[in-house]
Amino acid sequence: MIASSKSESDTTTLDAMTPVPFTITKRTQDLADTFTIELEPENRSEGFVFQPGQFNMLYAFGVGEVPISISGDPAKPHKLIHTIRDVGAVTHAISNLKKGNMLGVRGPFGSAWPVEEAIGHDVVIVAGGIGLAPLRPAIDAILANRTQYGRFVILYGARSPSDVLYMKQLQTWRGRLDTYVDVTVDHAGHDWAGNVGVVTRLIGRANFDPHHTKVLICGPEIMMRFTIQELTAQSVDKDDIYVSMERNMKCAIGHCGHCQFGGHFVCKDGPVFPYGRIESLLQVRGL
Repeated sequence: MIASSKSESDTTTLDAMTPVPFTITKRTQDLADTFTIELEPENRSEGFVFQPGQFNMLYAFGVGEVPISISGDPAKPHKLIHTIRDVGAVTHAISNLKKGNMLGVRGPFGSAWPVEEAIGHDVVIVAGGIGLAPLRPAIDAILANRTQYGRFVILYGARSPSDVLYMKQLQTWRGRLDTYVDVTVDHAGHDWAGNVGVVTRLIGRANFDPHHTKVLICGPEIMMRFTIQELTAQSVDKDDIYVSMERNMKCAIGHCGHCQFGGHFVCKDGPVFPYGRIESLLQVRGL
């Protein structure tokens, strides 16, 4: 029997499924259940090029892998950053790793935030909870080229003051004269001097042109649905609204079908979608 050679598509699939070893160079505990790790490849001469909004599959050796959005600056390709919530077996295993330990990385995968398409427009970022992490690369990219955009608005909501992610960075962004930042929490004690209420309440206070605005949203799906309702009520076109959907991704290349979302595969067609493309699907609860 003559063995058949592997096709180019087989080789490509194999490469995409093979984790590359990265070393943890820094670990930061952001919240009680959320941490950030910085990674560098074994071959440090290779940069890690990605687009804001894309994700990686992180592999904890001997445990498994999990999809995590990239939360670092795309202008710094030698530093791969992920902010992770400890919610399952794989993320818990990763949370126990220390500086110098290794992880497997596959990626980057998926679609990106429309940072270039938004040039010349106002940009509104609406994030809920850990949803700020997948949006941070887009924020970094816009701030690095701030003069190319109109008004820049960042609206962020968390459950409580102790759940506010990237507090110091939010304060830094708020200190800029060219950026509007507003933060709210669902509930707080007497020691919280900021806004209390859902993040959608902040939209009406922000100054932007709804007819020339790109909106990027990431957070719990119920938060995204109500945010979209408020934005469309203010005349923002649904095709100018983009959402990130991270749903049940397992293989990241569309083979396993776990992340099927109607006729889409989140890992290949997303995770970033124009709202107009998935409007009917996002309105179906439990899909």
